[in-house]
Amino acid sequence: MAAKNALSELHDMTLFVEVARTLSFSAAGRQLDIPVATVSRRIAAFEQELGVSLFRRTTRRVELTETGRVHFERCSQVAEAARLAHAELRDDAQHPGGHLRVAMPVDLGVSIVAPWLAEFARQFPEITFEVDLSSIRLDRPIDKDDLVLHIGPITDERLIARPIGAIEMQLFAAPSYLQTHGRPLHPSDLSAHQCVTRRFMPHGAIWQFVRGQERCSVEVRGQFIVNNQGLIKTLLEGGTGIGMMPAVLNRESVAAGRLERVLPDWSLPPLPVHAVVASPLQPLRVRLLLAFLDERMTEI
Repeated sequence: MAAKNALSELHDMTLFVEVARTLSFSAAGRQLDIPVATVSRRIAAFEQELGVSLFRRTTRRVELTETGRVHFERCSQVAEAARLAHAELRDDAQHPGGHLRVAMPVDLGVSIVAPWLAEFARQFPEITFEVDLSSIRLDRPIDKDDLVLHIGPITDERLIARPIGAIEMQLFAAPSYLQTHGRPLHPSDLSAHQCVTRRFMPHGAIWQFVRGQERCSVEVRGQFIVNNQGLIKTLLEGGTGIGMMPAVLNRESVAAGRLERVLPDWSLPPLPVHAVVASPLQPLRVRLLLAFLDERMTEI
């Protein structure tokens, strides 16, 4: 009997969430394939059982009460988890499909992740993709995306995020620049060089270095402050200065002699890469992509 009551409560909660999401009894009924009269009757019984009003009803509109809004925030994730669980049961484990929405910074997407996505798509041809390479902001809801890839630390503890890898950073410059301006032998020498920096700071960029137990922070400046790794690479190959870039992006340029590594005995802090999701419960296609990216990130 208790199990039956719990199941009935789950059904009523799911119905409440759908009405709260659409603010329409008829729309909720169509979505759940339930007659609107049944929806109205079950919601009224649900409110009577709880002893509170969840909706304000007029002849023209349906609105959540403050109690209803709070209850919706608490119940929506539970209802979504139940929906995902049922959806996953319908997934074919051998041939997962569906639409996958992924957002990431343009540098990460174009230079690193794009070949991986192509490989993943060949493995799972029934998955379709929507990839957003616009500026990623984690201070706004990410529920429009299944997965957001973020470069850098995660400071908001409310986000559901986990590290999936790190990008090794190194210093590079063109041989022509080093022949003209000399090669720095210590990080402190960089203050006398033209440095292509990535992020604007009022007092210049601070680059941090480690060699064994030795640590060094240097304020660097230069003519160029840009927000794209591809542009940094082009500027460096043109002899404009010394720049910090992911090592994986410059292997070809170094092999071809267009760039040389600078201060190879010193290490720079790696850039962490995090996967951010809207819910801790994800459909199979998202989990498969996360596992795939986990594996590929270890190769760079």
